[in-house]
Amino acid sequence: MAASSPSSSMLSIPGARSFRSLSKEKIMNSPSSTRQSRKTLTASYVSAVSHKEESSSIEDEMSLSESITYTVHIPASPDHQPMSATATVRSMDPEIATEAEQQQFVVSSAMMMMETEEAGYPQLASARGFMCSVEGCNRNAMQEERGESVLPCDCGYKICHQCHVDALKTSGKCPGCKDQYRSSNSSGDESPRDAAQPRALPLPAGIDSNKMERRLSLLKTKSLKSSKSLDFDHSRWLYATKGTYGYGNAVWPKEDGYAGGNNTGIGAQPDFNDRSRRPLSRKAHVSAGILSPYRLLVLIRMVVLGFFLAWRVRNPNTDAMWLWGMSVVCEIWFAFSWVLDQLPKLFPMNRMTDLQVLEEKFERPSPQNPLGRSDLPGMDVLVSTADPEKEPPLTTCNTILSILAADYPLEKLSCYLSDDGGALLTFEALAEAASFARVWVPFCRKHIIEPRNPETYFLLRGDPTKNKMSSDFVKDRRCVKRAYDEYKVRINGLPDVIQRRSNASEPLMGSADEENLIDTTDIDIRLPMLVYVSREKRPGYDHNKKAGAMNAMVRTSAIMSNGAFILNLDCDHYIYNSKALREAMCFFMDRGGDRICYVQFPQRFEGVDPNDRYANHNTVFFDVNMRALDGLQGPFYVGTGCVFRRTALYGLDPPQHTEHPGCWDYLCCLAREPLDASIVAEAINVISCTYEEKTEWGKRVGWIYGSVTEDVVTGFRMHNRGWRSIYCVTKLDAFRGTAPINLTDRLHQVLRWATGSVEIFFSRNNALFASPRMKFLQRVAYLNVGIYPFTSIFLLVYCFLPAFSLISNQFIVKQLNLAFLVYLLTITLTLCMLALLEVKWSGITLEEWWRNEQFWVIGGTSAHLAAVFQGLLKVIAGVNISFTLTSKSGAEEEGDIYADLYVVKWSSLMIPPISIILTNLIAIAIGSSRQIYSEIPQWSKLLGSVFFSLWVLFHLYPFAKGLMGKGGHIPTIIYVWSGLIAVIISLMFVYISPPAGSVTGTRTAFQFF
Repeated sequence: MAASSPSSSMLSIPGARSFRSLSKEKIMNSPSSTRQSRKTLTASYVSAVSHKEESSSIEDEMSLSESITYTVHIPASPDHQPMSATATVRSMDPEIATEAEQQQFVVSSAMMMMETEEAGYPQLASARGFMCSVEGCNRNAMQEERGESVLPCDCGYKICHQCHVDALKTSGKCPGCKDQYRSSNSSGDESPRDAAQPRALPLPAGIDSNKMERRLSLLKTKSLKSSKSLDFDHSRWLYATKGTYGYGNAVWPKEDGYAGGNNTGIGAQPDFNDRSRRPLSRKAHVSAGILSPYRLLVLIRMVVLGFFLAWRVRNPNTDAMWLWGMSVVCEIWFAFSWVLDQLPKLFPMNRMTDLQVLEEKFERPSPQNPLGRSDLPGMDVLVSTADPEKEPPLTTCNTILSILAADYPLEKLSCYLSDDGGALLTFEALAEAASFARVWVPFCRKHIIEPRNPETYFLLRGDPTKNKMSSDFVKDRRCVKRAYDEYKVRINGLPDVIQRRSNASEPLMGSADEENLIDTTDIDIRLPMLVYVSREKRPGYDHNKKAGAMNAMVRTSAIMSNGAFILNLDCDHYIYNSKALREAMCFFMDRGGDRICYVQFPQRFEGVDPNDRYANHNTVFFDVNMRALDGLQGPFYVGTGCVFRRTALYGLDPPQHTEHPGCWDYLCCLAREPLDASIVAEAINVISCTYEEKTEWGKRVGWIYGSVTEDVVTGFRMHNRGWRSIYCVTKLDAFRGTAPINLTDRLHQVLRWATGSVEIFFSRNNALFASPRMKFLQRVAYLNVGIYPFTSIFLLVYCFLPAFSLISNQFIVKQLNLAFLVYLLTITLTLCMLALLEVKWSGITLEEWWRNEQFWVIGGTSAHLAAVFQGLLKVIAGVNISFTLTSKSGAEEEGDIYADLYVVKWSSLMIPPISIILTNLIAIAIGSSRQIYSEIPQWSKLLGSVFFSLWVLFHLYPFAKGLMGKGGHIPTIIYVWSGLIAVIISLMFVYISPPAGSVTGTRTAFQFF
């Protein structure tokens, strides 16, 4: 479907299993208030209400801190107890109280809570009335929504919820009459704990009660506090709240609950009290023998840098003040930039997970669960693509296949592919992948295949039968390999087939007998739900590129599967470790996991040349910086390979470090119905291009708009609200992807990242404006993200300084004395020792560290510099910045997988580095000739300038090598640009500062001797 079409398309692959728990509520116009209704994410209506006609008693006591028309009512959670008039759960009618005394309906919604004066507990903003009678307590007594007091005891003693819980924990007696609270088991009266809970919501008039009940969650009210520990059991609460639009689901069906037929049975609830209390993850601190010297060297280098800069300021070079001034300014900025980069590295952290404990805790067979069905939370995997030309459909489909074959409960796993280009080629390729998945996924489950990307698996070297015990493995592998080759032929031939076919609306679905290729006895052949999404696009609307596509998938997934957690993957990043999703769950489901907003995995790349010429692996960032941030408030979100908590994406604050009374113990829930037309229609509605108008999407909810690096901004907003993140480095790489190995593509990739950083610096997302909830060193790390592109200005000047010194026969210092050499030696040695220690605790190699240093200079003198100017143009002149997708396909020539490495594509970004290289080479020739033919040679100045020139050239060597191409041919335009600039700069300085004795009268002669 064309991207400009006003319609949206969605494909749900038949045979998959999907469950949904939603409720719909229409807020109708009331004669007592003025309302403006608008369709919301649940197909309900949210109203902007004029409070002028509200009762005066409420108006006097309630004031809204901010009036927003887009609200989200969330289900009850530890921090959001529905006790006010604004809650969605209302009291039950007296005539039905007996039947539902132990039940309540959790009303699902997908709208954000209105912010009130009581931001910590917004539901309590309008709950006013009698005060608690306990001495010293100033809280409000418990009330129903209608304003009636909740009296736990017959004596009529008014008490607040917190004091009531404390009384139950201590003596169990009423503070008023000193009698024991009466239990619901001993009489027909409801228990005090039940009385404190809100009643069930009566069903709307005209709604089929049976159909509505199947879409609502039935839950019983017991405490979530463990008898062994006062810590809040987050995993049990996650299971209990089931969620509705964000809190996810935990369906515990009968033995045949998912296999079709009647899906209305209720299975036994999981037993959370008899679970292993062993932790699911643990911290592995860096050895003190490495970390202590590392911190000491950082301190020493900071002190030495301070003394060196002070010495430089106090000892100017009076013979060349302009040269001295430029060098001092650059050195001060370099020292400041180094401190910003180094401070967040002082607390590196390693983490380990225990998948065996996770299995014992959530998938262990029991008398109530003899088959060991998993009660892990739901997981929605979101994959985005936009252009089938730059992102080949075969690559995208293999990523989808690796997701469908992941080792995670299939009834809890759903996969969504967003095709922002609306390409028919992508749609039909996905249909082909769904057909091949009926063979590939059972094959992976039967023989425990790793990795589960078919292209990668069949290209693995070595013996494929190693550690394979099944006798029919060789036969099955041969059959699947043949099916995969046929599948590749069909995918690669789709463009021609679509062009020739007269009726292109019927997708190809592969061979009819494909699923019978291997013996699948005792193998689960069911597939997770797979959904194709192409959001509506119209001319004149800002669709916000990838961030807009991700938000559309978040809303769609909330309606169709509503997993508690969301995995974001690029179309070229596939699941390399099938247990990666379980690794993330070890952190979320562990003690204290309720305060984690996302788990970020490192990015690992394939297809990079062995020497990693342009630092494509980026190991210094992923293995040094990100590990160090994990010891603070958590790593950055880097755009892919990240598992989010859905509620964190909804803009909610993390739970507080306080007790959370009044939660539920377990949930008996009905299996959700399969997708029907109304659900699909609702999912299509939420991806329309007008849906986000006048909402908080892109501002507070979901991926944040306004920057080309929406990933960093989204993570910053979460950390700014007090969430923390986790960095998960697995023994076997969790995900793998591709990286641009061509020089031009790599520079444009870095340009996009740097431009986004400049946008962040000039926006409200600057770390200088972060809230107090963000830790200081975390703020320093985010500040460095916005500042590092500006280093390119000083780096460019500093790279030209050696050439200026050689041409002008001057140096940055008046003379090379002992003090300067000692400072220089100390700064260099401490830097090398820090690098060795970083290599030691991070696991990278010295070669990788050196490649990173080289590309820092290459990118700083090219892409970063252009990013600064582009960012300034956008901020000052409002010039929009547009970028093209990074190509995911490489040119293959004569079977060389690295052929794209040698392709030279001219770009204006190459002009500054080329100019620096040729200017320094010409300057070395000029300076050497002058000293050789000089009567009184000054070798000290020459050696100092030549040393710094060689330092610059060594850093730019990979760039120069890339310009040569495979056969050593350089494009003519490179000679023209570089020669022109280098000659102009060289002649200009020779003219300004000619050698002594070269001036005769009014004529100037250029003499090098």
